[in-house]
Amino acid sequence: MSELTFEQMLEESLKTIHTGEIVEGTVIDVKPEEIILNIGYKSDGVLTRNEYTNEPGVDLTTIAKPGDTMEVKVLKVNDGEGQVLLTYKRLAADRGNKRIEEAYENREVLTAKVAQVLDGGLSVVVEEVRIFIPASLVSDTYEKDLNKYAGQEIQFVISEYNPKRRRYIGDRKQLIMEEKAELQKKLFETIKVGDTVEGTVKNVTDFGAFIDLGGCDGLLHISEMSWGRVENPKKVFKVGDVVKVLIKDISGTKIALSLKFEDQNPWKGAADKYAIGTEVTGKVARMTDFGAFIELEPGIDALLHVSQISKEHIDKPSDVLKSGQEVTAKVVDFNEADKKISLSIKAMFAPEPKAEKEESDADVVSVDIDAMIAEESEETEA
Repeated sequence: MSELTFEQMLEESLKTIHTGEIVEGTVIDVKPEEIILNIGYKSDGVLTRNEYTNEPGVDLTTIAKPGDTMEVKVLKVNDGEGQVLLTYKRLAADRGNKRIEEAYENREVLTAKVAQVLDGGLSVVVEEVRIFIPASLVSDTYEKDLNKYAGQEIQFVISEYNPKRRRYIGDRKQLIMEEKAELQKKLFETIKVGDTVEGTVKNVTDFGAFIDLGGCDGLLHISEMSWGRVENPKKVFKVGDVVKVLIKDISGTKIALSLKFEDQNPWKGAADKYAIGTEVTGKVARMTDFGAFIELEPGIDALLHVSQISKEHIDKPSDVLKSGQEVTAKVVDFNEADKKISLSIKAMFAPEPKAEKEESDADVVSVDIDAMIAEESEETEA
């Protein structure tokens, strides 16, 4: 029997490998763009950056060091230069596919960093498997700019799994809707009309503001923003403001809110403050043909009838008054039940002689203020 040469014995001691085989190797050298591994074969294995990951610009010296062991897949036994080409990302992708399949079947919630913001959605990578989340499934509301998600970690479920077409679709919207439904349920179990709750301004419109109460939005109508007059909600609130609001009404899933807290009601104590005969000062808030409404304080307006503006005859209030003008008058009528106050500038003057007063009284005409307001409204609509 002939003896084997050293080279023959060495070659026999080395294993054979095949394309597609999974092998374990020991790192013997690392460069930024490639890793050299001893895989127990007559040639060393080369793992390039492109076959390690899909992420661009990765420095492999930050990933591995000599002596580390790695499990890799044989891509090509001989690259033409006697080296074995290896891949890590394809092995990871194979395992990732299995991972994604299990997540899809079990509806598991996955977490991954947004790798890329695309025109139509977001791209994330889970164990070297790229998953696409369409813009329509990123949130439960329309997202005009998806760039805010760049680099962020997000949670999602797999809504479509098709390995043959390499089509993997993620869905974040489902999770958001489910979370909101649970929060909404808890919210309606704990709140009731009359409660004071804290919320965050979500949106501001010309007619009011929508307040996020944590699970459901409530509407704070412009008429409920203050006991006084609010001309433009956008000048009072901005998105992100935290406010304490009163729950005025609950109808199904609709919540009406208010900032008119009863302890701040300006009509409390108004009977003493604006008793008949009291001289008051206020500003002209608005004018009609029959009179001017004077704001005595936020939430309390009084009517200064055209006949009570001056001792002389006046056709309409705008002939002598202007909006914002400060006027001083005397309270001549106070109706707390209807929240109505009537003023008179004429009453500020010294009383006329008796004979003249009797003649004047004969000319007094009873005025129905509500009817006048209604009539003016009808004329305006017409």
